[in-house]
Amino acid sequence: MLTIRNETPADRQTVEDITRRAFYNLYAPGCVEHYLVHIMRDHPDFIPELDLVAELDGQVIGSVMYTRAALTDAAGEVKDILTFGPVSIAPEHQRKGYGKQLLEHSFRRAALLGWDVVVIFGSPANYVSCGFQSCKKFSVCLEGGKFPSAMMVKELREGALDGREWVYRDSPVMSIDEGEARRYDDTLAPMAREYRPSQEEFYIMSHSCVVEG
Repeated sequence: MLTIRNETPADRQTVEDITRRAFYNLYAPGCVEHYLVHIMRDHPDFIPELDLVAELDGQVIGSVMYTRAALTDAAGEVKDILTFGPVSIAPEHQRKGYGKQLLEHSFRRAALLGWDVVVIFGSPANYVSCGFQSCKKFSVCLEGGKFPSAMMVKELREGALDGREWVYRDSPVMSIDEGEARRYDDTLAPMAREYRPSQEEFYIMSHSCVVEG
């Protein structure tokens, strides 16, 4: 039975360790996601109510953390929204549906807290089953009018985006100093930084945009 609850201070090191193991060498040699977890909790955009862990048989096996982000329309009106990341499941428990259960629980909780939109970056293969759609379908773009293939939107309340055109901006905490992240990683138990084909897949996806057909 999977239990989902708020993270406690006693969980923090476990969450960082799981995140590091889940992401190491996935998108680049090494990873920065555990460093993001390490610094995110102290940032004003962090949302403690949506800092969740998944527990299986009394053992924490995964986590998701949310921060505030923002959308701005053509008239300059700003809408506060959510983004999450990292979402991590320990490698030995992946591909069993636990990540989807964790995310769907977090969406329900976010909606109860009054949030109505989530924007993320990731592989569509991992998130379309949770109701995410291309940012292009919601007219949500980056500065400069680009619609990244990896940027996806989920409305927690239907019609929350009103059909307007929006520009997305995430929290400054997401702008990681890779040098600082590597120095932090070097203080932890050694793991081999290696090339894997998934890194090329990530490069292609992260540099691709949706265009008009």
